[in-house]
Amino acid sequence: VAGTAGAIVTCPLEVVKTRLQSSSSGFHPPPISKEFTSGHPTCKGSPTPEQRRRLCTGYPRYSSHFVALSHFGVSTSPPDSSRNALGIYQCLRYIIKNEGARGLFKGLGPNLIGVAPSRAIYFCAYSKSKVAFNAILPPDTPIVHVFSASCAGFTACTLTNPIWFIKTRLQLDHRSQKVTAIECTRRIYRQSGILGFYKGIVASYIGISETVIHFVIYEAVKAWLATHRSRASQTDDRKTFRDFIEFMAAGSFSKTIASTIAYPHEVARTRLREEGTKYRTFWQTLNTVWTEEGTKGLYRGLGTQLIRQIPNTAIIMATYEAVVYILTRHFRPVTVATSNTDVTSEFYNEAKAKRELA
Repeated sequence: VAGTAGAIVTCPLEVVKTRLQSSSSGFHPPPISKEFTSGHPTCKGSPTPEQRRRLCTGYPRYSSHFVALSHFGVSTSPPDSSRNALGIYQCLRYIIKNEGARGLFKGLGPNLIGVAPSRAIYFCAYSKSKVAFNAILPPDTPIVHVFSASCAGFTACTLTNPIWFIKTRLQLDHRSQKVTAIECTRRIYRQSGILGFYKGIVASYIGISETVIHFVIYEAVKAWLATHRSRASQTDDRKTFRDFIEFMAAGSFSKTIASTIAYPHEVARTRLREEGTKYRTFWQTLNTVWTEEGTKGLYRGLGTQLIRQIPNTAIIMATYEAVVYILTRHFRPVTVATSNTDVTSEFYNEAKAKRELA
């Protein structure tokens, strides 16, 4: 329920972020100078000799800019000069003005469809992987949780990538006419077949590192906060409001660092999911973006991503800690006396491991 509500509320920011990551956000169509058009109503003619002469000799102040000459006219704006001119609020207004309010919720259908299966697959794979790694590594240690989370992320990405691919294609559609997910699916299948739904899958695999980084930093921050508490609070097992505020702060801080470090993989994934053949592989896409747009190109839409994701992550982490705390407080370990050992209930062990993972 929380995941569904979060997907609906943050969908407009998701659309803005995805379009900013793309090679053509659609927020700023290239300016056309009427002075240099051919005069034909459809602008299909070639520039006249006088226009060519003025283009070559009359604009020395634009020598450092790219000058585009085509049958659509002349653009003397520097490349990507207006890509970052609009803020988040202006981008939202731009979408509403040109595509209507529905444009803010493009891709919401596949997003809602993919939330539940993705979570179910992830936690199922995590549980199975943890059992396997506990058998060959020191049980319930951070390394077990990291490997289990990596395997779970790999499985979830592989099985649900077609859903997220369709969502991205719908969000990148700038037309005001509504395109359904079924129509988008048929078009992708006609163009590329089954493999077309797995474009950008390598970038998603690389993105698993974000979860690992988030986990490592979160655990380090929690340990640092624990060492700076008073001795009384360290010996008291009860949680206070301050504890959950600290969990939220730790979750926000760790997610900010992890998202910033691993963010270029999201830009590459969005570019790979665009229509066309310019972007072919993950590393080739990163190199192309770096060469053509520099560092800024690798971090387009990062601000929108942080605004969308950080508060959500903070709430999720604090809620998770609260649920685990309540369960462990009200469901005490059930022990059965044996000759030399006590058998602790499986539920308690599972709750304890999940608390360490959080």
